[in-house]
Amino acid sequence: MAPSWWGKDARANGGGGTPVVVKMDNPNWSISEVSASEVAPGSPAGGGGGKAGRGKNARQITWVLLLKAHRAAGRLTGAASAALAVAVAARRRVAAGRTDSDAAPGENTALRTGFYGCIRVFLVLSLLLLAVEVAAYLQGWHLDVGEGLLAVDGLFAAAYAGWMRTRLDYLAPPLQFLTSACVVLFLIQSVDRLVLCLGCFWIKLKGIKPVPLAAGKEDFEAGVEDFPMVLVQMPMCNEREVYQQSIGAVCSLDWPRSNFLVQVLDDSDDATTSALIKEEVEKWQREGVRIIYRHRVIRDGYKAGNLKSAMNCSYVKDYEFVVIFDADFQPQADFLKHTVPHFKGKDDVGLVQARWSFVNKDENLLTRLQSINLCFHFEVEQQVNGAFLNFFGFNGTAGVWRIKALEDSGGWMERTTVEDMDIAVRAHLKGWKFVYLNDVEVLAQFSLFLNTIFLM
Repeated sequence: MAPSWWGKDARANGGGGTPVVVKMDNPNWSISEVSASEVAPGSPAGGGGGKAGRGKNARQITWVLLLKAHRAAGRLTGAASAALAVAVAARRRVAAGRTDSDAAPGENTALRTGFYGCIRVFLVLSLLLLAVEVAAYLQGWHLDVGEGLLAVDGLFAAAYAGWMRTRLDYLAPPLQFLTSACVVLFLIQSVDRLVLCLGCFWIKLKGIKPVPLAAGKEDFEAGVEDFPMVLVQMPMCNEREVYQQSIGAVCSLDWPRSNFLVQVLDDSDDATTSALIKEEVEKWQREGVRIIYRHRVIRDGYKAGNLKSAMNCSYVKDYEFVVIFDADFQPQADFLKHTVPHFKGKDDVGLVQARWSFVNKDENLLTRLQSINLCFHFEVEQQVNGAFLNFFGFNGTAGVWRIKALEDSGGWMERTTVEDMDIAVRAHLKGWKFVYLNDVEVLAQFSLFLNTIFLM
């Protein structure tokens, strides 16, 4: 409750002050006005029954302002604590990463050290320019950079006038050009998005979707010899959390076991994880699944190098198609029966791509936003491009390639980290067509690493 002398001062000033109740429940507080009828007679806050509606006295207003200042200070303290926590997390992540002192034996660190030095110089220069702009703003020079600024005495004023002329003559034109270019690119992208949305609407309206020449189930009734030879590749690296269910899903594909082979391409540098994956492979081998475990000690080319190494095996020539599943993907048992029939009678089809679906899309806000973004990519971009252009970017997983198309396009190359788009462009330039199946979904999981970064 309010101090007793509030009512005393109100009575001394003729009464009529509005009683105020202040609740100091930490960390929040609230103020509520109490009418004269709600105050008990004779209480200090009653003010002796003076006329209502005269407002707060000066001391009450002072206390209210002090309490509001207290709340503002608390919020600033909370913001400072949050900023400090972010800085500590960033420092911990940088410390946990690789530094110049962790270079491999014989590795030349001069290039990396020079690159870091350029970044430091750029940051220092940016801070100095920011300080100059703040000082000029406080002097009011940003409002008059012409003859008025030249008339100001002092070396700093002259230097700032020269800097403004340099910005006007040399920096402003290229920046204006880049701004205009960005506006043009934005308009082009907006038109592209509009066209894609109209195409998606047309597909829905007309019910357009790829149809194989023969349905998968009926087409494979004759016998095992009518099932094409399929090679299933599972590239992975330190995938300790998801390897078991992914290998189990791939080994459970509804396809004659004599007509498909699973390659588990392990690039893990953790011995425990490699041992667990190998043990899982051996378990499925004992159950009669044709599955091979391959481990690379030297990870040249990362994923592209891993796939290229697997394609160089001598037994690959016995297979017609290759399916790629990342370690966090779990295909349905009938995946091959929904995708492989689209190659029959279409010798120019090099890729059949299935859609992704996510088991943890509702886990948090980040996964929901990722799901919205990727749903547009699959539902609109890839479906429209597949229906009208017969080309879209390979997603790197959940796709079936004709091995002949891979070989004709030059195979996997380690020159880029986006090896999926690289091979797709090269295959398209060679004349191969792509088929996108929006109604064939493969379960996947959003990256736990990305979620951890954004949620910490």
